[in-house]
Parts: sequence; C-alpha cells; structure tokens
Amino acid sequence: MEWKHSGDMLKHLEKQREILMQAYRSLSHDLHTLQVEEEMLMRKLHELVPAEHSSEKSNIAQSTADNREGVPPDASASETHNGI
Repeated sequence: MEWKHSGDMLKHLEKQREILMQAYRSLSHDLHTLQVEEEMLMRKLHELVPAEHSSEKSNIAQSTADNREGVPPDASASETHNGI
C-alpha cells in the first residue's frame, strides 16, 4: 500500500468502525428489549400454569366424584375408542 493512500484508508476504516458501533448499539438494545419481553412472558406463563393445573385437578376430582356416584363417563370418549 502506498503512503499517499493511507489517509484515505484511515478515514474509511474509521467510518466502518462507526457504522459497526451503531449496529452493535442497535442490536444490543434490541436484545435487551427481547430479554425483558421474554422475562415478562415467562412470568405470565408461570402465573397461568398453576391455574391450569388446579383446574385440571378439579376436573379430575369432579370426574372421580361422578364415577363414585354412578354417573357414566363421557359417552364421546367411549365412541372414539370404538371407532364410531
């Protein structure tokens, strides 16, 4: 490389460095935003999962109580097993 082009090369590299730093800042900000959103969604999921499990438990308990009282199980479930 000739010395007369070294000034141009330096300007070009400094410009490229600034462009890369802007891209880095932008991506870092986007990553932080996504991490915050992930944390919020995971908290919401953990709130919903116990509620779902408790409703499943109550459905199972109701089904067990119905079976003890002589109420037949859901007819649609037996139809699917018979291929009807």
